[in-house]
Amino acid sequence: MSASLASVAVAAPTAAISPADTAWMLIATALVLMMTPALGLFYAGLVRSKNTLNTFMMSAGALGVVTVAWALLGYSLAFGKGNGFIGGLSFVALHDVGFAPRSGTTIPQLVFFAFEAAFCIITAALVSGAVVERMRYTTFLIFMVVWSLAVYPVLAHWVWGGGWLEQHGVLDFAGGVPVEMASGFSALAAAVAVGARRDYGRQALLPHNAVYALLGAGLLWFGWFGFNGGSGFTVGHPGTLAFTNTLLAPACTLVVWFLLDLTFGGKVTAIGAATAIVVGCVGITPACGYISPTWAMLLGALAALPSYALIVLRPRTRLDETLDVLAAHGLAGMTGILFIGFFAQLVWNGRANGLLYGHPSQLLWQLIAALAGPAYAFTVTYGLMRILGRLLPLRASEREEALGLDVVEHGEEAYTTGEGAILVSSEAIASGEVAAGV
Repeated sequence: MSASLASVAVAAPTAAISPADTAWMLIATALVLMMTPALGLFYAGLVRSKNTLNTFMMSAGALGVVTVAWALLGYSLAFGKGNGFIGGLSFVALHDVGFAPRSGTTIPQLVFFAFEAAFCIITAALVSGAVVERMRYTTFLIFMVVWSLAVYPVLAHWVWGGGWLEQHGVLDFAGGVPVEMASGFSALAAAVAVGARRDYGRQALLPHNAVYALLGAGLLWFGWFGFNGGSGFTVGHPGTLAFTNTLLAPACTLVVWFLLDLTFGGKVTAIGAATAIVVGCVGITPACGYISPTWAMLLGALAALPSYALIVLRPRTRLDETLDVLAAHGLAGMTGILFIGFFAQLVWNGRANGLLYGHPSQLLWQLIAALAGPAYAFTVTYGLMRILGRLLPLRASEREEALGLDVVEHGEEAYTTGEGAILVSSEAIASGEVAAGV
């Protein structure tokens, strides 16, 4: 650590640093960091009231444990000099991460580190949507730490850190592989490993607050302008294009989702609108800097279709992937990655365009990325969950699920009715766990 501090102290800004780009990236980093509590709000609205606080705390926990893991090791594994599979250890504990410009950018590497940290934080938090209302909080915190070292940095290295997918020209502007598909297919693996909730398939498990979900989705969309717009690392053409496309695509997804809701349910739903916003933002994420605004609108419209279909069909199965992370992130992210292969057109860094513009090989490698990323994320996540399940309590008991994890895991309630605390205290006294009157 002393070497790291020394390098920060002596490194001075150089002429290559752009104050304008740096200022924009500081704002973009703050916007992306805000997305994690926004996700907590979005997720909290989608669960039952007795699990509101616990669900939000899973996102809040990522702000702590994932940030520390990323600083100590994750950043180096993603962006340190390594091989085609994983980065090296040159940046461990932020060694040599200072004010000098990050290679290929005009911003300090410290700013680059912070921006990428915000990506890792929210990606780990996204996986919680698959296991809320039943997974133990401390076990999930440990899972996020290990996942943010074993899954996210590997996939980030593949597409952004000089890994094998980047070497073969795969285009992923803001995280279709390491963020969206990784979280979606990791969520699928986590749901399979943890199992269904005790009431799944026996009673309706409905969202308790649609306003929370809408507000959370709206804040996510707001933060996504930093998520996508900042991924160009400049105030120039790439960031401007990504910013504009992040407005257009989710708007088109909303319109198509409204039509689907009206066609199949007769009503436009608030939960559907909130979900559509997220799906549209996810779909445009990998493609936002590579396609024209017109194609971005088409992508937003198309992204709604597979995600909507899976959200409708999934409850008819035994898969309790609680908040449909696979549909909203995994499938929408895959749609965006593949769309690049067909329609990449405004490629500002000199790489190949898509199939429609004369480069069929781009589609082939986008397809390979769309298969390899999910396969790695699912396999490693499932293995991590199984190992954790052998070492630690993985999920709450049926009684604890019935009481709700707010009181059981945190000793607090999102809504101060006191009913959960009274019930826990009564059961504890009756079982002899505590003495009456204490």
